[in-house]
Amino acid sequence: MNLPLVLALLVAAYLLGSIPTALWVGRRFFGLDIREHGSGNAGATNTFRVLGKKPGSVVMAIDVLKGWAATMMASVMLSQGAIRPDQLLYFQLACGALAVVGHIYPVFAQFRGGKGVATVLGMMLAIAPATVGVCILVFLVMLLLFRYVSLASMTAGVAFALLQLLPPFRPDNSLLLGFGFVLAILLIYTHRANIGRLRAGTESRVPLFGRK
Repeated sequence: MNLPLVLALLVAAYLLGSIPTALWVGRRFFGLDIREHGSGNAGATNTFRVLGKKPGSVVMAIDVLKGWAATMMASVMLSQGAIRPDQLLYFQLACGALAVVGHIYPVFAQFRGGKGVATVLGMMLAIAPATVGVCILVFLVMLLLFRYVSLASMTAGVAFALLQLLPPFRPDNSLLLGFGFVLAILLIYTHRANIGRLRAGTESRVPLFGRK
């Protein structure tokens, strides 16, 4: 194992995840700190809520790309002979997880970031694209039906874990199966405040097609 290269790319994965897209977009184009408005999170959902569809779409796209690019750093390790082929999944998960941690606790934004949903999406797109494709459909259906991004995100996360129990989506490595359930639990945990607002009926809906 080429330890210096592996460590450098792991650090790079965290730093990539730490890019505070929502914060920078809000400051550069709107002159505000997104963390002081809406839900207080520096993520795509709050950007949609506070700044609108176009800024929200840009932030979401970049945050997804962060997760995908960080996870793909494991492929760089493999191509450079720094890790063995049988170690690829482990380092994909490590790089992706570090990017998610960076998004939630960004070093470039006083460790106050978002919830990591879009970055997790990018991470899993790099690892299990077919399963994620179904989860995206689940997310969109839930969003269209209820217009709660938080509810749609949690449902899609749980769907990812459960889908892997089915033969067409079952991963070769059981580590990914376990990670799917950890991921679902993490999404529910990071949305605990949203769950409280959903139960109280005070959670903000995302306007779709002009609906309020």
